[in-house]
Amino acid sequence: MNEFLQKKDCSPQFAAALTDSVLNMIIKDMRPLSMVEDEGFCAMVKTFQPGYVLPKITCFTNMMEKKYEDEFQKVKLALSSSSSMVSLTTDAWTSIATEAYLGMTCHFINNDWELVSYCLTTMPLEERHTAINIASWIETAIEKFGIPASRIKAVVHDNAANVVAALKLLEERHGISSIRCAGHTLQLVVNQALKNPQINKAIGAARCLVEHFKKSEIASSKLKTKQKQMGKPEHKLIQDVSVRWNSSYYMISRLLEQRWPVTATLSDPEVTQRAKHFLDLKAEQWSLLEELEQALKPFECATVYLSGGSYVTLSSLPALIKGLMKSTQNAAFDNTHVQGFQAAAAIEISKRWEVEMSYKDAATNTSLIAAALDPRFRRVKFLSPDESLKLQVKVQALALEVNRRVIESQQQQHTTEAQTSAGVTEKRSVSLLDTLLGSDSEETSSQNDSGDEADVISHSVREEILKYFGEQPLPKSTDPLQWWKANEARFPSLAVLANSYLCVPATSTPSERLFSAAGNIVSKKRASLSPEHADMLTFLHYNTRDV
Repeated sequence: MNEFLQKKDCSPQFAAALTDSVLNMIIKDMRPLSMVEDEGFCAMVKTFQPGYVLPKITCFTNMMEKKYEDEFQKVKLALSSSSSMVSLTTDAWTSIATEAYLGMTCHFINNDWELVSYCLTTMPLEERHTAINIASWIETAIEKFGIPASRIKAVVHDNAANVVAALKLLEERHGISSIRCAGHTLQLVVNQALKNPQINKAIGAARCLVEHFKKSEIASSKLKTKQKQMGKPEHKLIQDVSVRWNSSYYMISRLLEQRWPVTATLSDPEVTQRAKHFLDLKAEQWSLLEELEQALKPFECATVYLSGGSYVTLSSLPALIKGLMKSTQNAAFDNTHVQGFQAAAAIEISKRWEVEMSYKDAATNTSLIAAALDPRFRRVKFLSPDESLKLQVKVQALALEVNRRVIESQQQQHTTEAQTSAGVTEKRSVSLLDTLLGSDSEETSSQNDSGDEADVISHSVREEILKYFGEQPLPKSTDPLQWWKANEARFPSLAVLANSYLCVPATSTPSERLFSAAGNIVSKKRASLSPEHADMLTFLHYNTRDV
């Protein structure tokens, strides 16, 4: 260590490596560029390498812009190199500098059947967030990356009216499917179901209790002592955010875990004055929260699972909805208020997920088709037998459409090759009689187009459908993408469809996660960071591999 600190020489090559390393640290740890001017950071660098002169912020800005351009071209190349359909997620956010951004991520399955995700943009927004403008911003982003609108299978978004209207425009213009974020819908379902006066009162009391421990150093210290004495985990209490039901669930769960240490602490006169004994919950409130935690647990489990970004999620949504409906029919709860929560949740699920719970001929049925193409759910047991049959017919029609497009593409390619060949060979003279009788090539073409080929393809697709849906579903722990990789040759038409539908996320969580990075970059202290540079830093943080 001493030898390292005593080393003062710094070659140009070593200095360049250090500078690049500092930039990579800023990108990876989501730090503002201006940290290179902070006194403490500069002093630390000087201590580590006295011979190294830290460049000015303008140098790092230029390097970051160059790095962004390089990474942008890599992402653009990766997208153009794949013929797979692409899905998007989008969400809006306002920074602490009161600047609005639109975050967008893209997702597709590559040739090796791996789920690939990229950040496209955290685009600064300067105009009103109207449906027309939002649709235009999405079109601008995909055009920037050279993604044809015809390659976009779906866009996952929240339930905001302007965003829903924007996706309706995109659906009319380009046939892009609109998928409402399952996480946001779950939030609406549970929040509505929790609107029970007694439940709100119990949660409010729990919130005040936790807040007391957060503010009182004596109570917090005494709680640790009681936890040790009672052999309970030394966990801190969790304060919830009233607008997020899952944070209330975590608060309740932790409070129930620590019920007896908390009660013992509150009963200690050194901690709680006689006038403040009301802070402890009443017995009936503890009982209500115990049952409410159990009622909320399936919703929390579904939220966490559907928010995953490294595995297929949309295909699981119909089965999860059916499971949530079943959980609301649990008759094991004695508390009438918890029973009321279950009844209200069931109503909300039926109302907000009507499209995902039944097959409709006029609907896009994206999540149902995704479920049918996931070998874990291929029997689609969450539908009635009649709806299941209609869904299979729909999948067969889509598979035939895939084959039709492939044949048209091949015919177009053959026509182009024939025209090119004819241009370099001597044209044969054609007599009037030849014209009337038809050429030999036309005779051959007529025979090929007699409908036999279409019949063969139709029969082949029907065989695929019967074989695929006739096989047993896979265990839920199986990776459907790896299964398709191994069985692509057995089901070539369905594999193309699976590649298109299984890339769609169930939630817009990926675009929401962009703002976790952007929030650190556009911090209070660095609120002067330009929106363009915030976009670049977020893009690099999300997309740069092995920084």
